[in-house]
Amino acid sequence: MGLRVARNLLPALLALLGTLLPAPEAAQVSVYPPDATIPVGGSLLVNCSSDCNSLGLETILSKESRGFGGAEDTFWKAFLLNDIQEDDTPKCFSNCGGVQSMASMTVTVYAFPDRVDLAPLPPWVPAGDNFTLSCHVAGGAPRKSLSVVFLRDKEELGRLSAEGEDPIKMTVTARREDHGANFSCRSELDLRPQGLELFQNSSASQHLQIFVMPTTQPSLVSPKAVEVGTTWNLDCSLDGLFPASEAKVHLEVGGQQLNPKITPRTDAVWAQVATKWEQEGELELKCEVTLAGQRREAVENVTFYSFPAPSLTLSASEVPEGTEVKVECEAFAGALATLRGAPARPPAPKSHFTFSASAQDHRRLFLCSATLEVAGQKFHKNQSRELHVLYGPRLSDKDCPGNWTWEAGSHQTLRCQPWGNPTPKLDCRRKGDDAPLPIGDLKPVKAEIRGTYVCHASSLLKTVTREVVVEVISPDYTLIIIIGVVLVVVLTVAGFLGYHYNRQRKIRKYELQKAQEEAALKLNPLTAPPE
Repeated sequence: MGLRVARNLLPALLALLGTLLPAPEAAQVSVYPPDATIPVGGSLLVNCSSDCNSLGLETILSKESRGFGGAEDTFWKAFLLNDIQEDDTPKCFSNCGGVQSMASMTVTVYAFPDRVDLAPLPPWVPAGDNFTLSCHVAGGAPRKSLSVVFLRDKEELGRLSAEGEDPIKMTVTARREDHGANFSCRSELDLRPQGLELFQNSSASQHLQIFVMPTTQPSLVSPKAVEVGTTWNLDCSLDGLFPASEAKVHLEVGGQQLNPKITPRTDAVWAQVATKWEQEGELELKCEVTLAGQRREAVENVTFYSFPAPSLTLSASEVPEGTEVKVECEAFAGALATLRGAPARPPAPKSHFTFSASAQDHRRLFLCSATLEVAGQKFHKNQSRELHVLYGPRLSDKDCPGNWTWEAGSHQTLRCQPWGNPTPKLDCRRKGDDAPLPIGDLKPVKAEIRGTYVCHASSLLKTVTREVVVEVISPDYTLIIIIGVVLVVVLTVAGFLGYHYNRQRKIRKYELQKAQEEAALKLNPLTAPPE
């Protein structure tokens, strides 16, 4: 029974003994460098030191011993880590007295990105819309020190962490002023906290094109109807688009493409072409404006028609007076004709009338006007003819008065004008001496032009004769002298009477003044002087 009790107390005694006896002390271990950042594939010399000579290095990296030494309580051992490809936490350790001690360090591998790429931008981006910048950074370590900067030309738009492997994205709003800008991204590996540098690598630039395309349709300006064979203008324009210089304009008539002149303007494009069409019919006009893959289209119809000029004929363009003349006016291609210069009649495809030519019809103008209605529009074409009537000569009293009576010295005008077609020639001579008749202004009239003149008006048709008598009256100077003497006498008598009347008026005025002064003296006697 005593033996069983002893067995039961043995473990307790051993435990008590363990607590009473001193435990072996742990060795002091250190590592250098405590932290290291090296390029991928590089090497690193690690030194482990301790007060225990049992030293080692635990790591997943390739290592080789590079020496050891020490004495008494300081021992060291060096290891070379080769071709480091990844991060690790090597541990220096020592085993002394059955106790293991450790000291850790950190090895960080850095590498520049293999490639920095900005994803292609859309060919065109509408102004005001959002688009995405996506930057892919292939490789590069450590990723926590890696960031991406997005740039518009040289302007920084934003900076984002590139710790993950996925592309880094940023949303940007397209502005008109961004048209033609270059966008890029730049990787930044910041190792300055580790005592190294800031390493940068940029992508190739991507060119951005911004556009504005209005919702309105182009303005297509063209006649509704065009005569075949004539040149006509076709205009097409669109306002409110940007950039106008990049807009394309397509014009066609009846499926046939035209070659317009395109003129970009501020936020507008204008195309114009002058062309001809040789066939009748209704065709479709089309204008298409294209920008950034978007299209705006306008369609109109135009009618091409034929409209020959009307026919206007006279039975003869030059006839003797009294000849019967026939005038005919005719329109074609469904047009209606109106003959002007003739009695009024409703428009008809053909119109005519006959009359007897007189002198008043000379140079009479006839106008044949044709009217054609196409596509709700009226078009007009005219033909004109002038009639020449042969008549005369005529030398009437109205055109050449037979009697002229003037006073000598006066200013007069002598008229004598023959009429006829062809234009007649006039020859007026005075009987007796063949002196010519002074036709025109006479300033003054002289006595020597008096006489009787014989006037001949001649043309290819005939000759007519007329006498013209010119009488010049000389003035009577005796009457003028009498009138002058009478005027002198009258003026002299009137002057004398005026002088006499004025003198008598002054005498009476003087006498009246003297009488007034005498009366005043009688009413106011002189005062006697004092004694």
